[in-house]
Amino acid sequence: MKPLITFVLLSLCLLPIIFADSSSFSIDYKNNCFRKDGKPFQFISGSIHYSRIPREYWKDRLLKMYMTGLNAIQVYVPWNFHETVQGVFNFAGDRDLEYFLNLANQTGLLVILRPGPYICAEWEMGGLPAWLLQKPNIILRSADTEYLKAASDWFGVLLTKMRPWLYQNGGNIISVQVENEYGSYFACDYNYMRHLHTLFRLFLGEDVILFTTDGNTDKEMICGTLEGLYATIDFGTDTNITAAFIRQRRFEPKGPLVNSEFYTGWLDHWGDKHASVDTVKVSKMLGEMLSMGASVNMYMFEGGTNFGYWNGADHDTRFRSVVTSYDYNAPLSEAGDPTDKLLAIRDVIKNFRDIPVGPMPPATPKFAYGFVTLQKVWTFHIEKPYSFARFLVHTNHLTLLCYVNCVQYYGFMLYRTTLPRNVPEPTPLISPLNGIHDRAYVSVNGVYQGLMERDTALVMNVTGQQGDQLDILVENMGRVHFGSYINDNKGLLGNLILGNDVLTDWSIYPLDIDTAVANGWLQAAHSGSGMEAGDGPMIYSGTLKPTGLAWDTFVKLNGWTKGQVWVNGVNLGRYWPQRGPQQTLYVPRPFLSATQPNNITVLELERAPSHRRILFMDRPQLNSTGQKT
Repeated sequence: MKPLITFVLLSLCLLPIIFADSSSFSIDYKNNCFRKDGKPFQFISGSIHYSRIPREYWKDRLLKMYMTGLNAIQVYVPWNFHETVQGVFNFAGDRDLEYFLNLANQTGLLVILRPGPYICAEWEMGGLPAWLLQKPNIILRSADTEYLKAASDWFGVLLTKMRPWLYQNGGNIISVQVENEYGSYFACDYNYMRHLHTLFRLFLGEDVILFTTDGNTDKEMICGTLEGLYATIDFGTDTNITAAFIRQRRFEPKGPLVNSEFYTGWLDHWGDKHASVDTVKVSKMLGEMLSMGASVNMYMFEGGTNFGYWNGADHDTRFRSVVTSYDYNAPLSEAGDPTDKLLAIRDVIKNFRDIPVGPMPPATPKFAYGFVTLQKVWTFHIEKPYSFARFLVHTNHLTLLCYVNCVQYYGFMLYRTTLPRNVPEPTPLISPLNGIHDRAYVSVNGVYQGLMERDTALVMNVTGQQGDQLDILVENMGRVHFGSYINDNKGLLGNLILGNDVLTDWSIYPLDIDTAVANGWLQAAHSGSGMEAGDGPMIYSGTLKPTGLAWDTFVKLNGWTKGQVWVNGVNLGRYWPQRGPQQTLYVPRPFLSATQPNNITVLELERAPSHRRILFMDRPQLNSTGQKT
């Protein structure tokens, strides 16, 4: 068995093909390798997500990857990032994929493109747009007619843009993945995969390498692979390399060995300990795979940030939301700074290819701007929510009236009704069918009563008088990105019961808080009235005075509970220091002004500290586990 393993695993790709085309990238099945322009080629790649990095920093991150010795990058394309509203495609600004590809090309990096339609990536709904859920019976990632129609329309736009960027056409895309880790999904629908295969060939032609990536189990490889798509595998430092590549060989007997996701780190959920993967294990295992002739992509090489509402969530035994930072314990930090892990990886790569000459670009400068004191400007339960509601919906029953029905895909919705009777004693408010998706902040006549939470807190007590206003602000904490629960509707998905009474006659306000913040509506509408700060959902505002410097910084909300932060109208993401582990939010330099006052807005959902201060620091704090709530 030992000689056979050696024969199977070692690359025999030694000699160039003399008469190859000048721009070609192909698989040499006879010699078990890739060929680029006729010559043997081994890619050493790293994953980077342009959607998690400000456009102004794309070049900096790509150059650092190139100077580490990488010759390729791996790139996901999140469908929902570009078609957030059905039929409206956005490829401008931070969504300018072709500009990103061009920067990579100028830097000297080839591209492994992963356009989905599903990408996972710990990204909201795995990259699938939430508007798909407006079809209540849709089966995502399958040959469902409505799903295929939407995916085909999307690829008709995206893949047409990508074709000129294929290596054979003078671009830098050397291969394209079809779907993503499909073997881990319950559907196991080969007709779906055949449809995608046909679609990709239609738009990209016959010459480009199409491949699949799946986890290191037989079940995943069986359901995730398809004839005509080159089968690759993914695994991390807890895996036996030889056993993993033997599994790849069972499904792809000839061709290069490929680990498409070699995990340099891991993700964090709120309430977890901060994940880390040992640098020595990463560098040692990378060297072993490269010595076998395998091509390797490191996931992640630069993680970035889940700005706004773009984080995903897992659902195994319960719903668990991914934190705002996607630092991933990667070789480049969330802020793009080289780490000891990067230096160790570069030392390994030196043994297999020439490293570019010149110094590694330094870390971006950081600055501790100090404290900013905020003042309350808005109280949801006192002010009129329709000031920044998209529109108002009336309904008698809540069943299935969720975010997508109200065309509110992300963020917050306010549900309002009145108490049907006197409840002088604490009376249970119940979500009997686990219909809180994902957190609900409850007030009666402007007095904060407490919260309800998906899977974990489905009952709470309220008091009040008949006719009192009951307000429930619902937070979407990010849709499930992996597994069978990706049809993840948000809002109040079933009736609420107060004691023995089913609550009815609801007014529902889809809240466009981001537009209100960006346009300064909240400050302009501030009345100065309302309850004392610190009780329930409130919005606070303040100013970071200009210093003449606009450098990266990190904001810490010590004593604050949970919420969202905007800087100059840009949504930094969620904070939740009490749950942890993440304690600071990354503020990139492009979000700040060196010469104008910087507007800071904080939506605190539970309780603000009496000091109302936030702190801008020159370093992140990602690994302090707070008290679970």
